[in-house]
Amino acid sequence: MESARAKKSLGQNWLRDEAALNYIVQQADLDDSDFVLEIGPGRGALTQKLAEVSSQVLAIEIDQDLIAILNKIQAHNLKIEQGDFLQFNLDQLPAGYKVAANVPYYITSKIVQKLLTAENRPSKIVLLVQKEVAQRLAAGPGEYSVLGISAQVYAQVELGVIVPAESFEPVPKVDSQVVILNPKNRFNIKNEKVFFRAVKAGFSERRKKLRSSLAGGLHLSKPEVEDLLKRARVNSDLRAQDLSISDWLKITDQLSKN
Repeated sequence: MESARAKKSLGQNWLRDEAALNYIVQQADLDDSDFVLEIGPGRGALTQKLAEVSSQVLAIEIDQDLIAILNKIQAHNLKIEQGDFLQFNLDQLPAGYKVAANVPYYITSKIVQKLLTAENRPSKIVLLVQKEVAQRLAAGPGEYSVLGISAQVYAQVELGVIVPAESFEPVPKVDSQVVILNPKNRFNIKNEKVFFRAVKAGFSERRKKLRSSLAGGLHLSKPEVEDLLKRARVNSDLRAQDLSISDWLKITDQLSKN
């Protein structure tokens, strides 16, 4: 594939490891009936492979300088679109589309959030992300973060292979990892706004115990929070990262009654 200078401002690191590229395609479980969305195709190494095994590929690239290179890929089922994925309307894609991409570290969270909360969600998402972010997405109680809870509310999250920094050009400072998300309604959240307000409040001061972090984040007194947690049957001595998603749902139910 033709050379191009990576732009640090766009978080560009070209994946050049054939095994890793093939692994991403394999995990996306593609056949000739699948429509695939690729975010940030870069110089097109993954794009070419996706086009070989799927019905149609739409690759959205924000960097105008890469469009000419991408347009040289010989594939009748490939469409290149220049633009910002975060501004892209997912409703125009066919139902059941899949996503496969090596995404910039600095906007991974926003990409995951957009895909999982969209009205027209993909049927499968395979992303190569910073290893630390992949671990946060898949973490369980004790290591939870807002990102992990947000992802696992909407999807089953699995970790794939680790891709060492040396597999990229230029070489980043950290390793990457493939993460596989299977979107599905895993939990019945009656009030998403209240749910995420509670979660963000809890993690606003993650070193503090729940009674303190929720009091500060929700602008309630500690006695009010103690009463709320007692009704939710959640231990107020715990910290936000220790709670299960079911615990947060119980807190949300009690908050909604107030």
